[in-house]
Amino acid sequence: MPEIKLYDYWRSSASYRVRIALHLKGLAFECKEVNLLERGQKAPAYTEMNPQGLVPTLEIDGIRLTQSLAIIEYLNDLYPNPPLLPQDPLERARVRQLSQVIAMDIHPICNLNVVQSIVDLAGGNEAIKPRWMREKIRDGLVAFEGLLAQFGSDGEVCFGSAISMADICLMPQIYNADRWGADRSDLRNINRIAEFLSEQDAFRAAYPSNEPREKT
Repeated sequence: MPEIKLYDYWRSSASYRVRIALHLKGLAFECKEVNLLERGQKAPAYTEMNPQGLVPTLEIDGIRLTQSLAIIEYLNDLYPNPPLLPQDPLERARVRQLSQVIAMDIHPICNLNVVQSIVDLAGGNEAIKPRWMREKIRDGLVAFEGLLAQFGSDGEVCFGSAISMADICLMPQIYNADRWGADRSDLRNINRIAEFLSEQDAFRAAYPSNEPREKT
């Protein structure tokens, strides 16, 4: 088995995605916490590893990788079973499409650094933060729900019959939606999928409250 270290923060949705993927692949790993609230991600020792000053960073057999989707695809290439992306090119593109709605559209505008900048531009009005989060997460999930319907996703997972990278991206966003109080009561497909995934061992093991570290 490879030696794997994951530099993450327990509440980071990008880190959460990688934890799910590692658990799905049955890979043992050591978590090295980078405390975002204490700006540990900006410490020189960390930015030397990850110049963006973001989490996660994965070390596997001496190789360092950043960006959660790139990490997940790398792990999938190294350890093909269970597959997290379909073999068919169109199906593979659909899974990436769903994944990127969350990782590249919802997540960046709901990053706490971005939202804090918005608060600062609004003269320090902290009431903007939860309003922004609820609105933007809700908008993104509505679009995701629309794609699920368009793709005919009526089963227990986002696409096809097996857990994929799209499911890995969805569950951390559900966590954020519930944390900020974004309404998802009418998102039938998402709620059905989330109920199923929440009972799967890999998703339960990766859940933030299950991380073996002090919570902030």
